Amino acid sequence: MNRLAHILRLGLKELTSLRHDSVLLLFLLYAFTVAIYLPAAGSVIGVHNASVAVVDEDHSLLSRQLTESLQPPEFQAPEPLPYDQLDAVMDSGRYTFVINVPANFQSDLLAGRQPAVQVNVDATAMSQAFMGAGYIGRIFQRELLNYANQADATSQTPALLTTRALFNTNLQGGWFLAVIQIVNNITILAIVLTGTALLREREHGTLDHLLVLPLTALEIMLAKVWSNMLVVVLCTWVSLEVIVKGVLGVPLAGSMGLFLMVTALYLFASTALGIFLATLARSTPQFGLLAIPVIIPMLLLSGGSTPLDSMPQWLQWVMQGSPSTHFVSLSAAILFRDAGVNVVWPDLLALATIGLLFFAIALARFRKSLAS
Repeated sequence: MNRLAHILRLGLKELTSLRHDSVLLLFLLYAFTVAIYLPAAGSVIGVHNASVAVVDEDHSLLSRQLTESLQPPEFQAPEPLPYDQLDAVMDSGRYTFVINVPANFQSDLLAGRQPAVQVNVDATAMSQAFMGAGYIGRIFQRELLNYANQADATSQTPALLTTRALFNTNLQGGWFLAVIQIVNNITILAIVLTGTALLREREHGTLDHLLVLPLTALEIMLAKVWSNMLVVVLCTWVSLEVIVKGVLGVPLAGSMGLFLMVTALYLFASTALGIFLATLARSTPQFGLLAIPVIIPMLLLSGGSTPLDSMPQWLQWVMQGSPSTHFVSLSAAILFRDAGVNVVWPDLLALATIGLLFFAIALARFRKSLAS
């Protein structure tokens, strides 16, 4: 009971210290409001409002039909372009797509020949370029089939493919980005809050005062973990309810309670990592330099930015040792697919195991740093 009382009082001391730290409070407010809303509302994954120009050398009914088939919201209204300006506008990056319909295109098609339409793509526009080229190819194929009175695709292909988008019917990229931004911010805050709290005590001499009290390294560490865990879990819950569900209108199908429990488990692992890094650093700026090469791979390689399947096999195995990889998987499964414990228990078990391992290593390092 004495140990629990010590952990409780030390945690309350951490919360009091945080309450008087205006910079960290402003950072918390920004991380769970503006930093969630802006990427989700402003970033678009896929083709949206892509700029298109058309060099029409045929001037036929079919060439006009192809031009008019590119419509909003995926594409801007196509602009006519003289042939001699094609290279210049591509070099300037004015258009993402420049389409060249050659002379005699319609007559060659009716004569049974196979004329070609040239699609020039500015590939520096990343997702717009690669996905947009596929969109244009499918749109033109449909228009050509209609023009040749072959709209029934079943006569051309051995099977008819039907695509169904589950859990995000309208393919709204902002829905996914909102949740991933919360996951990323939890990772950053869990490491930064605990690490800076420990270093602040060392720099201000508070840690020396704690060492003369009947306190153990375990009690000091658990106090920092539960206090920072409480702050981040509360901020996460408010952000999901107010920003994600309220302002952005993202329909979260899963259990909020289960997700917050998983968040607390993830924070147990990531706060231990923050304490471990703080024991290696001698000052707050040094801690920041140590945290950068740890946090960035956790954010970029956890499956939130790019699928794990697209990474090299050895890297996939390495990232299984990161708690962020399992947290990203659990977040998508619970919030979007309404998965229960019976579905996500392998990731839960892995996250708990990694958390205990990280905590044990951080505790051993923390005890060593106190002894020295």
